[in-house]
Amino acid sequence: MIGKLTGRFDGTTQEGAVVIDVNGVGYVARVPLFALEALKASRAEAVALYIHTAVREDAIDLYGFTSEEELGFFKQLMSVSGIGPKTALGILNASDVLSLKRTIAQGDAVALTKVFGVGKKSAERIVVELRDKVVVISAGADLGGEGEVIEALMAMGYSAQEARAALKSLPQDSKGGTVNEKISAALKNLGTHATK
Repeated sequence: MIGKLTGRFDGTTQEGAVVIDVNGVGYVARVPLFALEALKASRAEAVALYIHTAVREDAIDLYGFTSEEELGFFKQLMSVSGIGPKTALGILNASDVLSLKRTIAQGDAVALTKVFGVGKKSAERIVVELRDKVVVISAGADLGGEGEVIEALMAMGYSAQEARAALKSLPQDSKGGTVNEKISAALKNLGTHATK
């Protein structure tokens, strides 16, 4: 299985996939439109793509992403029943990852139906299955480790909604602490709610 490709952008195929030349071997990968633009802009430089390998009976397809966050979100989309790699890539072509996560977190299934191949039922299923799994971090905000705290709480089994609520209800004196202090305070908060 291929996890990452580092090489030189060597153009696109007729189907619109990119070719990455790695020491003379050209790997073909399907990428979201925003990644394609970034790759075209860096023609002379070395590029890196995080890869998802999709194996079918008749083909092995590579899907490439410029960041691990994009790859992670792509895999989250594919975890939804009925969403395959081509549909997940189509969803990523609709907007940037942050906007898509925000759309899902807000429960806006209608916005997802604008993507080719995503019907009303599929859009609703995406929202229902991923709403509590996506972590939405505001771009440009001074987070002070809030994203790390939310991810840590989710790794402990709390939903994204529970983690955000616990972080929001921290006492004012805890909000300026380290990430570990915020996690401890949030866990205490979650513990007191569970015992009520």
